[in-house]
Amino acid sequence: MDEIQIGALVASTLRVATPLILCALAGILSERAGVIDLGLEGKMLMTAFTAAAVAATSGSLALALLSALAVGVAMSMLHGWGCVRHAGDQVVMGMALTMTAAGLTVVLALAAFHLGGQTPALPDALRLKPLWSVDPATLPRGLRGVSLALLGHNVMVYASFAAVGAVWWVLYRTRFGLRLRATGENPAMVDAAGVSVRRMRFAALGLNGALASLAGCYLVLALNASFSPNMTAGRGYMALAAMIFGKWHPLGALAACLLFGFLDAASIQLQGVSLPGLGAVPVQAVQALPYVMTVVLLAGFVGRSRAPAALGRPYLKER
Repeated sequence: MDEIQIGALVASTLRVATPLILCALAGILSERAGVIDLGLEGKMLMTAFTAAAVAATSGSLALALLSALAVGVAMSMLHGWGCVRHAGDQVVMGMALTMTAAGLTVVLALAAFHLGGQTPALPDALRLKPLWSVDPATLPRGLRGVSLALLGHNVMVYASFAAVGAVWWVLYRTRFGLRLRATGENPAMVDAAGVSVRRMRFAALGLNGALASLAGCYLVLALNASFSPNMTAGRGYMALAAMIFGKWHPLGALAACLLFGFLDAASIQLQGVSLPGLGAVPVQAVQALPYVMTVVLLAGFVGRSRAPAALGRPYLKER
């Protein structure tokens, strides 16, 4: 592979990994506070539809982003209402959100646009554009691949990497982060210190909803031009696998998301490639690579990674 091909592969990896990174960070925040979130897939799906529908009907990119953020945070608050306020089963609540979003988005899209569950394709004016436009051919050799890999991305790609540093700083360098992590490890101790466990978990879920919303928005405002049914394609679960592989740490989750992004990007280039003695690689086998890796990581590391001690356990304050 020459430097242009390598640069294109790296650029594609970063673009594909962006929603995974944002979604994994959302999962880290909620689970560090002790709340399992299997609703990430549903939140991404619902906010992707909201962003696409609002952008198509209003013609405003800002309104689309704000609407999606409101929907994502509202879904997280609903999750908190059921699991934190009323001590419901966190796994069941998360799956209920995902299943509801999978059906509701199709019904709403059919009712509003009559396009088989899709939304109209968004014009370029309503999509996220690259911050810089660089022609690698105008650069000297040695810089072409680097420019292609690192430049030419939209603001959300760079923001996702900034979010990794921000979440790390919040979790490990602030009082709020210390309390949030303690809430997921020993909520009774947090309560004894005079800090509301319920309030901390709702705060974590609020941040969780905002990050999941950005991941959903990215799918329709950057990767694709419109919403289509189940367009998340398991990315929420891949983000959860990355979070577990990364041991509930932002930097570890980032590495796993980049690995998933690389496999997804490489699968596109591997389509049609012939292997000695085997012939052409089946397209289905190539496309399954990221999902096979998800299963491998979950099977191999879920038992080795230590989850927060109070994860999934409702906290009932003693009276």
